[in-house]
Amino acid sequence: MLIGPYVNGAAVIVGGLLGSLVGTRIPERVKVALPLTFGLCSVGLGINLVIKVKFMPAVVLAMVIGAVIGEAFFLEKQIGKAAGTTRGLINRIFPPVQGLTHDEFTEKFVAILVLFCASGTGIFGAMHEGMTGDPSILYIKTVLDLFTAAIFATMLGFSVMTIGIPLIIVQVALATLAVFILHMITPDMMGDFSCAGGLIMVATGLRICNIKPFPVANMLPGLVLVMPFSALWATLFA
Repeated sequence: MLIGPYVNGAAVIVGGLLGSLVGTRIPERVKVALPLTFGLCSVGLGINLVIKVKFMPAVVLAMVIGAVIGEAFFLEKQIGKAAGTTRGLINRIFPPVQGLTHDEFTEKFVAILVLFCASGTGIFGAMHEGMTGDPSILYIKTVLDLFTAAIFATMLGFSVMTIGIPLIIVQVALATLAVFILHMITPDMMGDFSCAGGLIMVATGLRICNIKPFPVANMLPGLVLVMPFSALWATLFA
């Protein structure tokens, strides 16, 4: 029985609720400084994952083709529309967030959506639990996500709570699929998969820090392509 995805999703919901309720009591300097710290941590975690790569050309090819697919289907734009709809629905129930334009809200919402749902830790943790039944990796992510969600909710309000739902869906799907693809995954494929996730984590961190607005959502198809490309590269060139 899966436990980790539900605990992780609940942490995001609770953290988003708490951050929204106490957001007005947190000094502005803290609201500015802590997201920068989380962005830096995202870059550091991404670098740690990138160094696990085995076949970098396969990863680059997967990420480039994945980005082309994401751009062709306007993934980031579609997620942005969903974020705007979510904000509208939440504002009908809870007090709206002040001081953020629609574009600023969308920019930050998409970044943290990817940070929570497509992080290397979350993807690997969900697959690990699906394969072994051990949710410990997701428990570690749960602690981090509780505080991360609370901090971002001080800026984005109650909308952060909604991220817990797609997070649960993604992690449950990954854990379920991991059982069926376990026999096909090699350590080299997993290393390349971690590298691709790490690159997205670095891009997400730079975006959170307002250094470079990478279209991180449009890069997500690369995660689907990287394992098959890694296996093909190993067969043809290794």
